[in-house]
Amino acid sequence: MIIKFYKFVSDSSLNFYAMSDTDSNKDIKKDIKEGAKKIKEKAKEIAKEIDENTQEFQEEAKNTAEEFTEGAKQAYQEINADTGNKRIVAGVVAILFGALGIHKFILGYQKEGIIMLVISFLSLGFLLALVALIGIIEGIIYLSKTDEEFFQTYQIGRKPWF
Repeated sequence: MIIKFYKFVSDSSLNFYAMSDTDSNKDIKKDIKEGAKKIKEKAKEIAKEIDENTQEFQEEAKNTAEEFTEGAKQAYQEINADTGNKRIVAGVVAILFGALGIHKFILGYQKEGIIMLVISFLSLGFLLALVALIGIIEGIIYLSKTDEEFFQTYQIGRKPWF
C-alpha cells in the first residue's frame, strides 16, 4: 500500500521544487491544489484499504488460532483417553510374553491376567507351554484384526479370551 502511494505521488506531475518564487500563475496554484486534493483522496483510499486488509488478516488469524486450539484440545483428549486402541502393543506383548499374561493387563483384564500368571508359576513349568501357546494365538488374533474390529471386540465388548 505504501508503495502504491509513493508511486502515485512520484507519478504526479507536481514538482514543487521546480517552481520558482516568481511564478504566480493562478492556473499553476489551482493545479497544485487539485493535485494535493487528489493525493489526499488517494491517501484516504489507501488507508481505508490497509484498514480493511488488516481487519481481514485479524479475522483470519483469529479463525486459525481457534482451529488450532480446537485441534490441540482434541489431540490432548485423544492422548489422555483411556479408550485408545491398544491392538499392536497387546498383540506383540502376547506373542513375546504370552505365558505371563501381560497382554491381559494391558487390555484391562486383571482377572484373566492373574489366572495366566498363576497357572504359569504354580504349575512349575508343566503348563507354561500351554499358556504360552494361548498367548501366541491371542497375539496373532489381535494383530490380524483391524483397529475397529479389535476396539469393538476387546475394548468395548470386553471379550476376555480368544
